[in-house]
Amino acid sequence: MASQSRDQAAVSPARRFAPPLAAIVGLVVVALGVVILVDRNASSNLLASIYDAIGNTQAAEDLRRGVGDQLLGKLVLAGLALVVGVGGIWMVYIGVSAVVGLLSPRWQARILPWVFVIPAMVLLTVYLVYPTIGTIITSFTVQTNGDPLANYKQLTSPLFVAIIRNNIIWLIVGTGGTVLLGLLFAGLFDRVRRESLAKTFIFLPLAISFVGASVIWRFMYEWKPANQPQIGTVNAFWTALGQDPVRWVQEQPINTFALIFIFIWLQTGFAMVVLSAAIKGVSAEVTEAARLDGASERQLFTRVVVPIIRGSIITVATTIAIVDLKVFDIIYVMTGGRNGTDVIANRMFQEFYEFFNDGRAAALGTLLFIAVLPVMFVNVRNMRRQGVGA
Repeated sequence: MASQSRDQAAVSPARRFAPPLAAIVGLVVVALGVVILVDRNASSNLLASIYDAIGNTQAAEDLRRGVGDQLLGKLVLAGLALVVGVGGIWMVYIGVSAVVGLLSPRWQARILPWVFVIPAMVLLTVYLVYPTIGTIITSFTVQTNGDPLANYKQLTSPLFVAIIRNNIIWLIVGTGGTVLLGLLFAGLFDRVRRESLAKTFIFLPLAISFVGASVIWRFMYEWKPANQPQIGTVNAFWTALGQDPVRWVQEQPINTFALIFIFIWLQTGFAMVVLSAAIKGVSAEVTEAARLDGASERQLFTRVVVPIIRGSIITVATTIAIVDLKVFDIIYVMTGGRNGTDVIANRMFQEFYEFFNDGRAAALGTLLFIAVLPVMFVNVRNMRRQGVGA
């Protein structure tokens, strides 16, 4: 204790007050940056102030009237956002961490984790919890004509029942198809010589965004009358087999499954990688014992390997199911929800931004949130069974 007190006494005043000062400066930088960033005219006002400082008053006035170089103002604002978001936060963390380091080891162990956890909790509260609660309240209070359940009663109409049915089809076929194909490829490629190369071809679509993939498949599904050349790849192959061209995106119910196929094409790589890692984690002693007991390769995979990696399969299935329930990009780009392909997320977007029906959009968002909750519960329970977070 005596040596510790001597060490603390030996610390110069400048070094002792530097950490709190850095934290204060960081907080000031962040606060000023936020004040500037929330202003819609922040970019032009900021650049105009810079022009005033260097004596270019004419350019400053042009910016304030909205006729100046707005792009340069946005670039300056982006630079400010980087300084605030990276530099300011960095100074706050470094300063507060150093202040905690001045305390006794016992208090350091108690306080230091909260220095990093509390900001994350605040951000989650501001950007997730608060909007969720606000959406639920809006669904019961906005455009209800005195009936709190009015927006939810409208969801029982045939139009919205069909939309919910489409989401259920997406959930079953999209999730099931992705997991089954991912498991199949993981099991097959685990036995080939060029395993990495084979997996690369399945994984590559995952690097494409949902919007990019939808644009690609719009050309793939392109339809032309039977007497014209088929520029769509799918119809080109289909007519080469002697069949008539099909309106893959227009005809019901085949169009819904054609869109689901895009989702499966994108997500199979993710399922394959995770499940392949799980398969490689199966003990060689277990598989050899099964072979010695006379199990065929099919029986070995279905009755030994699959039960062992059950936890990984559930994790992959629940993760993909959550993405499946929130699918929006493919529908919006391919059909816009027309021809019986609409889903909850796309309809919610239309209700809010096109029909300006905030209450009904909030009700759809709440319904989607409720649908995701059971999947999240299964995922969390599965992770606890595997010892994650236990």
